[in-house]
Amino acid sequence: MLSALARPAPQARDRAAPLPAAIDAARLATLAVESLIAEASLTPKPGLVDGRGSGAHADLDLALMHRSARALFPCFSAMAGAVAGAAPSRQVREQLAAIGRDGEAAMFAATVGINTHKGAIWSLGLLIAGAVMASRPGDAVEVAAIAGRIARHSDSRMPTDASNGSRVAARYGVPGARGEAQDGFPHVVRVGLPALRRARSRGIAETFARLDALLAIMAVLDDTCLLHRGGRDALDRAKTGAAEILRRGGTSTKPGRDALDQLDVDLLALNASPGGSGDLFAATLFLDSLTHLSSGAPVGLEQNGDFSQWKP
Repeated sequence: MLSALARPAPQARDRAAPLPAAIDAARLATLAVESLIAEASLTPKPGLVDGRGSGAHADLDLALMHRSARALFPCFSAMAGAVAGAAPSRQVREQLAAIGRDGEAAMFAATVGINTHKGAIWSLGLLIAGAVMASRPGDAVEVAAIAGRIARHSDSRMPTDASNGSRVAARYGVPGARGEAQDGFPHVVRVGLPALRRARSRGIAETFARLDALLAIMAVLDDTCLLHRGGRDALDRAKTGAAEILRRGGTSTKPGRDALDQLDVDLLALNASPGGSGDLFAATLFLDSLTHLSSGAPVGLEQNGDFSQWKP
């Protein structure tokens, strides 16, 4: 079932052409890891781990998030290599899932059993495969549409135990991470990326542009992480708070920053974290980096900017 944000997916070609030399498997894996690091480092994010601290996650910190992201390089590189020359199919879906489960094991080894990036392995893995198969790897819509076609295939080896996200999605009747992927990542290509690029076009500094893009996703996403940790109250507070920040002019303005600080306080009081929005924001940065790389422009994933106006 397509969400309200989804649009018809363009037809992908039957076979993938070789990746451009600048976008080989190692480069794709590097961009995916750097996107996760950039997402974690972006500060200040409401309820999430960032440069100030652990947010609503008592068992996480920024160093752990970085270590987890780096541990996923072999997983992402293997995913890119596995689908070279292939088209979306059940076989591809199952190959990616098997590699992703190995990636989860590497993540848990790096974090001593803490789930830091399980959702991101799913989303970024599909988008990496989409980039390999796309005729235009810099075209975010094409890449996401191909990723959606892969996600709509079944995986006969999928674990029978339901995840927190899938249980919450079923309970509240929301798409969740699986539905987002199957719909072609609408909150990335139709919300996060446009918000990021609009902010840049207005001359807003990169830190604020990225924060505004994250908030744009939060304002409309039925985030299963929020629902899992705080129910409808947490989701409603995150959505209305994010929308209010943007209504006040975004994080580059004093009224917007004041509203952001208040939303952070409110989510911490609810012990709620918009982790699903964080994963989709990392996917936004990944697709944005592919566009830059394809055009020959500097990628600049490390440029999260200065956040000294907020107290650590």
